[in-house]
Amino acid sequence: MKPFLTFCALCCFIGIFRLPIEYYTFLRILISIGALLVLYHTLSFKQHYFSIIFLIILILFNPVFPIYLYRKSIWIPIDTITGVLFLLINFIERKEKKKDEEVTEETTEPSIPIHQRTVSRDRIINPKNPKEE
Repeated sequence: MKPFLTFCALCCFIGIFRLPIEYYTFLRILISIGALLVLYHTLSFKQHYFSIIFLIILILFNPVFPIYLYRKSIWIPIDTITGVLFLLINFIERKEKKKDEEVTEETTEPSIPIHQRTVSRDRIINPKNPKEE
């Protein structure tokens, strides 16, 4: 999924230039698929702030009911922001995976069967001084 998100971001950055209409149709389909994938993953990991952002991207770039803004000067910042967001979600997920791997490595201890474990006997000490007799 990481190379696909990077490819989506690269295609958004290429979309800044004047290209034939076929490329922008391809871009709409590609970004919609990428936004659906990110939306699915963010909802499964309960990252609702990213899911709202990528839902807006999905609505804006959908190929079924396209939204036409008619001016290239409006689409340039949208394409740039969308590309940056795809790169951002790409790198944020990598950092979270590394943190999860570090936590699992630190918490794994060799499992000893219960009957072989030594039970520590704690001494209970009365905090009050005992009365001297």
